[in-house]
Amino acid sequence: MKSKKILFAALIAMVLSSCVSTSYFQVYKTGHSEKLVLKDNLLVYEDENCKVSYNLWGKGGNIGFQFFNKTDKNIYLNLEESFFILNGVSYNYYRNRVFTSSTSSGAMTSHGAIATKYATGLNYLDLIQTNRISATNSVGLMSSSGSSFSVSYNEEKIICIPSKTSKVISEYNINESLFRDCDLFKYPMKKQIKSKTFSKEQSPLVFSNRITYSIGQTDNLIKFENEFYVMEISNYPESEMLESKYDEYCGQKLETITEYFKNVSADKFYIKYSKGSDVWRH
Repeated sequence: MKSKKILFAALIAMVLSSCVSTSYFQVYKTGHSEKLVLKDNLLVYEDENCKVSYNLWGKGGNIGFQFFNKTDKNIYLNLEESFFILNGVSYNYYRNRVFTSSTSSGAMTSHGAIATKYATGLNYLDLIQTNRISATNSVGLMSSSGSSFSVSYNEEKIICIPSKTSKVISEYNINESLFRDCDLFKYPMKKQIKSKTFSKEQSPLVFSNRITYSIGQTDNLIKFENEFYVMEISNYPESEMLESKYDEYCGQKLETITEYFKNVSADKFYIKYSKGSDVWRH
C-alpha cells in the first residue's frame, strides 16, 4: 500500500512538472518618433521621395528596413553615411567587407540528411537582402572529375534603388541581453506577469537609423533619422506567448499542428530564454 502511495505521488509530481514552462520570453514594446506611423502592421516613415518600413518583431529585434523609391528617378542610398545607433554608440551600415560565392560541379552521390528551417510567419524581410549572402550546403560525395570556382566582390558603399522599386537593408539586431528588474519575475507563472514601463529619458534602450540618400548621382544628400525607444518590458512563460493551430488554405486543413506567436506587432520584439538550475526569482 505504501509503495502505491509513493508511485501515485511521483506520477502527480511528473504531471505538475510537465505543466511548468521551462522556456520564457522577454517582450519589448517600443515607442518611436512622431514621423513613424503604424500602418498595415508595419512602422512607416514617408517623405516626398521615399517610404521606409520597419518590422521589429523577431528574436533580438530587427532594425532592418525596406526602402521604397517613390520618384521617377534612381535613388542612391549611401550606406557609408548611414548608421544604426544604440544608446549613443553608432554602427556603420557600410563595413568594407569582401564577399565570396563558391560553386562546385561534378558527379555527386548524396548520403546526408536534409535540414529544413521553419519560420513562424512571413514578412518583407524574407526578401533577398542587399548586403548579405545566403548559401545552401549539400552533403554528398563529389567525384574527382568535378570542378569548382569562386567569385569575390566588394560590399557596395552606395546602393542604387530604381524608380518605383524597393530594397531591403538588414544588418543588426537591437538587443540580445536579458533585462532584469526587481519588479519583474524572471520565471513568472501566469498570475505573476507584470510590466515595467519607461519614459524615453528612463529607457534602457534608445536606438535609431540615420539614413542618407540622394536623388540621382549628386552631392546633394538628404538625411533623416528614425528613432525608437523601449517603453515597456514584460516576461512571459511560453504558454502565454504561443498558440497551436491547424494550418488551413483554400478550405483544406492540415492534420499537423503549427505553433504561432500571439499578439505579434511591428513595434515589439523579444528574447527567448530557458530555466535551468537558476534559483533567482527576478
